[in-house]
Amino acid sequence: MTASDQQHPQQAGMPADPPGAPAASQAASAAVNPHLLQKLADAHGVGTSFQGWDGLPHTVAEETLIKVLAALGVQAATNQAIEAALVEAELAPWRRMLPPAVVIMQGEPALVPVHVADGAAVSLAIALEDGATVDAVQQDVWEHPVEVDGKSIGRATFPLPEDLPLGWHTLQAESGGVTASATLVVTPRRLTTAEALEQRRGWGLATQLYSVRSKRSWGIGDFADLADLAALSGVRGADYVLVNPLHAAEPVPPVQPSPYSPSTRRFFNPLYIRVEAITELAYLKPRRRATVEKLREEVSGLNKEGGRLDRNAVYGAKLEALEMLYHTRRSPARQAAFEEFCRASGPGLDDFALWSALREDLAPDDPLWTDPARALGSREAESLRKKLADRIGFHRWLQWICDEQLEEAQKVALRSGMRLGVVHDLAVGVDHSSADAWTLRGVLAPGTSVGAPPDMYNQQGQDWGQPPWHPARLAEAGYQPFRNMLATVLRHAGGIRVDHILGLFRLWWIPLGNAPGDGAYVRYDHEALIGILALEAQRAGAVVIGEDLGTFEPWVRDYLAARGILGTSILWFEYDGDSPLAPEKYRTQALASVNTHDLPPTAGYLAGDHVALRSRLGLLERSEEEERAEHNASLEKMLALVRERGYLPGKAASGPAETEEQTIEALHLLLTQTPSVLLGVALVDAVGERRVQNQPGTTEALYPNWQVPLGGPDGIPVFLDDLPANARFNSLLAAVEGALHR
Repeated sequence: MTASDQQHPQQAGMPADPPGAPAASQAASAAVNPHLLQKLADAHGVGTSFQGWDGLPHTVAEETLIKVLAALGVQAATNQAIEAALVEAELAPWRRMLPPAVVIMQGEPALVPVHVADGAAVSLAIALEDGATVDAVQQDVWEHPVEVDGKSIGRATFPLPEDLPLGWHTLQAESGGVTASATLVVTPRRLTTAEALEQRRGWGLATQLYSVRSKRSWGIGDFADLADLAALSGVRGADYVLVNPLHAAEPVPPVQPSPYSPSTRRFFNPLYIRVEAITELAYLKPRRRATVEKLREEVSGLNKEGGRLDRNAVYGAKLEALEMLYHTRRSPARQAAFEEFCRASGPGLDDFALWSALREDLAPDDPLWTDPARALGSREAESLRKKLADRIGFHRWLQWICDEQLEEAQKVALRSGMRLGVVHDLAVGVDHSSADAWTLRGVLAPGTSVGAPPDMYNQQGQDWGQPPWHPARLAEAGYQPFRNMLATVLRHAGGIRVDHILGLFRLWWIPLGNAPGDGAYVRYDHEALIGILALEAQRAGAVVIGEDLGTFEPWVRDYLAARGILGTSILWFEYDGDSPLAPEKYRTQALASVNTHDLPPTAGYLAGDHVALRSRLGLLERSEEEERAEHNASLEKMLALVRERGYLPGKAASGPAETEEQTIEALHLLLTQTPSVLLGVALVDAVGERRVQNQPGTTEALYPNWQVPLGGPDGIPVFLDDLPANARFNSLLAAVEGALHR
């Protein structure tokens, strides 16, 4: 999802002033020295200016800088506060014996500073994750000591061995009986999982899983449908199936329809569970089994609904059935597997399950979520953990079932011949009333949201209503929350698509109360975050695809490519000046596709349906005629390139004009001529769907975003069961497979 296309409305119930948020009166203080303020912002990675979509530099307002710094825990409302904060920024590293975390590339030289009393002896050891210990040897480097709180502090420098193994290790320092430890992460210089694709390129399907139903579905596509789609496309030559984020939403209806605004990015949505695939169903007593069948019958009719999906009805019915299955006795082997899953998932699963149990009865704006006295780990929260033990057990069990069914889907995908299998999508963040916002409060920045500055599509900017990682606190946590999230998503995956991967370099922070365009970019330690992403993907054997569209600094794509991260190329966005980019000029290290889920399916795009829709919804800033004329001119340039390459007849050719289906195939065949190692085929294009899944700039009242079921050109539902005999589906897939691997 591009930065310009993301649309996450701010959530109802979001606290107006979360704990630690900067007070408006504080930001609106007397004028401060702009030079000092800029120096302080630079010291904390806050951009004081940025280049806009118009190509011009834009200066961030001083009041915005003060608010963003306050969200980082840095006071800057007065010159005195700024001067004190500048001193503290210089002293902060010297106050710590070891850095909060050290992330390095394997085989690259790296130095670790250790701060101790000036002249004191110090040692540094590396405890490897396999249990071995390696001693580091101090380098003979002298640095001038620094006075910190009346004490003279010196810095000892230790080079790290360049042959350290990949993994999560621990630095252990000791001086005069004082010890300190810090996380050490050794990451690969380059992720190698996509290298095989350079020898034999691959292609796959991309789809929104909830929209893809079979005649066995409960009105929503599920994990079993994912396995079937993988099998259907795998035998036709596909190497992967890319699905929308499957992150958990609310634990009970009503649920947020957007998969890009989840309650957590670490755990999965039980909405996708196929009830009949759960082993314990076979052991339900007849009356209870009849109840499950009745629940299914009550919602299975929703499969025939072609206009809008009903997540709430489906989830309500599934939860009732799942409750009965949870309380059915498990075999010793099944119980042992469940317990092992819980053990391996650790406290993160327990905390998410606690939030889920609480959220069943509490509203998003309940005071519990923002009251420090009732925060996670407080006496009251721990008391509720004991009181809600059974409900917590239920939500842990739901995650185990999700894990089992995702594991099966990946196995089916690989057995069908796919080289990658299931590729998961990772959302940018979570909303302010989410599980992660409560359980990970310590590593999220208060009083601010993630968004995007103004661009040509959203000239007021965007506020996605999601709290960002706090860069320093995430490092102080040893990057464990980031690691845990990636490890869960990659557990049964052949790849991961990282939505707005540019956010691992910098994010647009919007202080609460500010307009979306009145924000600032905050920098992250991209070498640490990208390195950890590469490490976890390497260990999982998974390909990483970065959605690197939108506004970005030119060097970012080169850096990602050097680390083995694939980029994203969308046909309609790839231009060379005023002309469509020639296919041979596409990036090799990329996933190339005709469209993306924030654009209409190609059939609708060719017809200009999106222009009519945006006009009807009042989203155009000029007349529909002007918008359509520009769209048609752009479209004609692309089709001229397709004709030039011989995939469509020339305009002067005799005979009937090409059909919509032929044009869609031709566009995909054009992409097969690129060097890009992966090619994406949207399932909606393979069946002739015209409706867009998400119309940026709208709310649910205006358009059913993320609620459109898969349909054909006439809007009639298309089921998985129909695909083997669907001529259009078979023709497009055969054309792509033939062109790539003939």
